[in-house]
Amino acid sequence: MAELQAGPVSSSPVVAEPPKPRPKRVPEVPVLERRNWFIYLLYVRREYDECKAVIKEQLQESHGRCEYAVYVQALILRLEGKIQESLELFQTCSILNPRSADNLKQVARSLFLLGKHKAAIEVYNEAAKLDEKDWEISHNLGVCYMYLKHFNKARDQLNNALEMNRHDRTYMMLGKIHLLEGETEKAIEVYKKAVEFSPENTDLLTKLGLIYLQLGDYQKAFEHLGKALTYDQGNYKATLAAGSMMQAHGDYDVALSKYRVVASSMPESPPLWNNIGMCFFGKKKYVAAISCLKRANYLAPFDWKILYNLGLVHLTMQQCNPLVNLNYAVLLYNHGDKKAALCQYQEMEKKVAVLKESSTLDLDPEKMVEVAQKMGAALQVGESQVWTKPAKESKSKQRAAPSGRSASMQQPLGSNQALGQAMSSAAGYGKSMQLPPGISLLHLCEVKPWEGRNFPPFEYGMYLG
Repeated sequence: MAELQAGPVSSSPVVAEPPKPRPKRVPEVPVLERRNWFIYLLYVRREYDECKAVIKEQLQESHGRCEYAVYVQALILRLEGKIQESLELFQTCSILNPRSADNLKQVARSLFLLGKHKAAIEVYNEAAKLDEKDWEISHNLGVCYMYLKHFNKARDQLNNALEMNRHDRTYMMLGKIHLLEGETEKAIEVYKKAVEFSPENTDLLTKLGLIYLQLGDYQKAFEHLGKALTYDQGNYKATLAAGSMMQAHGDYDVALSKYRVVASSMPESPPLWNNIGMCFFGKKKYVAAISCLKRANYLAPFDWKILYNLGLVHLTMQQCNPLVNLNYAVLLYNHGDKKAALCQYQEMEKKVAVLKESSTLDLDPEKMVEVAQKMGAALQVGESQVWTKPAKESKSKQRAAPSGRSASMQQPLGSNQALGQAMSSAAGYGKSMQLPPGISLLHLCEVKPWEGRNFPPFEYGMYLG
């Protein structure tokens, strides 16, 4: 048996394993930004007190150089209504990081909230140099120009913002500018484009429906308001407008049911209480109508339509006094109709004489005599015995029954104050109107009992969203 001969044995080379890399150390966060994540977490949770405490610690460690901590602190101060303090902190952020457009935008925003629109425009222009493609800068510039009544520049900026990026609020502001300029058709076109872009936006649908309602196009108004209520049943503006349409057609019970829904969500709406009051007026429930209209007048004391409706109800209940004729005489005299003013003045003197004979003159003698004497001198009427009243008797009567006088004045002043303010407000409104030839203010004041009892709901003010 042959023996195996030993020969060289080949072996595969051993490959040495590479050394394992040492684990890298977690990079340390700089001291300036060490708590930024925690500040952000507390801010979005609206835990503002704890957030301010962390910000204070962060600023102490960084010696006030942490931009993000200062930025969030300024946002919190703005939410608390401390606009001036937030402005100073945002300016500090701009100093820490002068190349940040966001910091300049926040500075301009605070200036806008302080009513400094020109200064806000300057800062927004500086921010636009740093970021030319920011649609929000153009939008806010348009809003600032709108409040300065530079409507052409405002339109240009808003259209520029829409070219960069389409947003609902930009459409809303652009439509508002067209309405302020009296361009209703252009405003409708803008809102139509906005509805095409955002068909489920209830604010746009409601606004478009209100415009159609004011134009008298009830079919389109009902269509858009119905869509708004379909998407949001709690939309009080659309519900109020729908109730106004039903009220205009004399369906007071259904309108009141709509207003009841609105009252639960917006109990301090002046148009709501005006329309409720005039629903009761249409149902001949005059006491309830006066109560609702007085509440509307309390919420909007300078709304002449509410004052007019309140005076209309008082006249229907025959709650008038001589001061109505005196106010009317002053109004007519101021508009150059001396003949009609003299008739009202003489009518007022007759009523005062009757009230003096019956000892039921509960008016303020000093104010009434002063105005009446001035009016008589202006109309070249001789001094009447109606206005002569012993001073001692007046003072003794005031001292004897001060509480009785105040109580007795309350009821006549209701009608007189409402009508007087309504006439003066309507006069100011009439000056801005171009009256047709052959029609004087006297004709405008002689309104039929059922005119003006209901008006569409208005939006009392808008803000920059």
